[in-house]
Amino acid sequence: MNATPTRTYNPLPFTDLEPKRFEDLVRQLVYDFRPWRRLEATGRSGSDDGFDARALEIVEAPDATAAVDQDEPEDETPTDGAADRLWLIQCKRERTITPAKLKGYLAEISLAADEKLHGIIFAAACDFSKASRDAFYAWCRGQGISEAVIWGKGELEDQLYQPKNDNLLFAYFGISLTIRRRSQVTQIRAEIATKRKLMKTVGKSSTEILLRDPTDIEYPETPEGKLSDKWRVYNPERLTHRGLEVSVRWFHAYFEPETGAWDAGDAVEARHLNSRWNIPDPKKERLNEIAGATWQGLPDENKAWVMVTGIIPFANIIAIDDMGDEIVGGAHIYVPFVPNKGPFEYFIVRLETVGIGRSKQWGDPNPETRVVKFPSETRKMPKPGTV
Repeated sequence: MNATPTRTYNPLPFTDLEPKRFEDLVRQLVYDFRPWRRLEATGRSGSDDGFDARALEIVEAPDATAAVDQDEPEDETPTDGAADRLWLIQCKRERTITPAKLKGYLAEISLAADEKLHGIIFAAACDFSKASRDAFYAWCRGQGISEAVIWGKGELEDQLYQPKNDNLLFAYFGISLTIRRRSQVTQIRAEIATKRKLMKTVGKSSTEILLRDPTDIEYPETPEGKLSDKWRVYNPERLTHRGLEVSVRWFHAYFEPETGAWDAGDAVEARHLNSRWNIPDPKKERLNEIAGATWQGLPDENKAWVMVTGIIPFANIIAIDDMGDEIVGGAHIYVPFVPNKGPFEYFIVRLETVGIGRSKQWGDPNPETRVVKFPSETRKMPKPGTV
């Protein structure tokens, strides 16, 4: 069984961002980290004293969760008697940072004599080793810093994939999980609607249907002696979890369910739809007569069919015209055609007894259990996956 592919995302390309854009991203992630009285992008000024953003945390505020408008001038003096806490944010858009290099960056931080640093956030576009993290925390303890936060690539991704930061994920990397979820909802609803419409038409009737490519503009005309590669008439079989299953080909067959032995007159189809596009072929008609005569001579319990079923997933169906027309009265189903497969995603080939005198039985046409029951000129197994 083939594995079903799923949609996953590669690691976010932080290093593809310009250095200043990486700083902007980190600063915007910091906005709701604490209630800030002020958050400045000092790194953009060109003289940053070893850090890229400076923030003042409100220690006691009337509403500590209220958003701070960064565009409005504010009184930097605390109004409630508590001193604001100073935080510094350092950003490095680098692929690797060793412990020694990290210590060097920290040593570049410069504060005024009257400033006391409460916390530091060090963010980088790389994964930090345990040694680097230990070095960072040790340096902060040595400097008397109360809170130390280190964000590597993993921590940054964790934050960006949170629903509240979906706008940042889209703005910086063009990915939106919210939009994707909405698209999934739309797709699922469309598939359910398609299934319901098929149940009302194809599911309640065995009438032949027309499968048609939505890009076709030539229906119903075809060049003389040729079949169209943009539409075909088929008999529907059933609706399953796989989608709409359509009968593509039938061949006279012999089948012994107990042993798995089988054979088929598979050089020529045993059943044809009475379509206006049928092309007479005396040679095939003669071979079909030979295969049919051989089949009629088989014991009833061994009479079977080799059936080729085409699968159309509901998601592939563009539209359903349940009214048909004067040429094909059954439903017209619009689905893209591809070379060699036509409108089908894939095919299933199976054996099925006709069930004369006993219940039907099924099997797989395994080449290793094939025997000879039909004349050689009628035997030719089609390759699964082709129409």
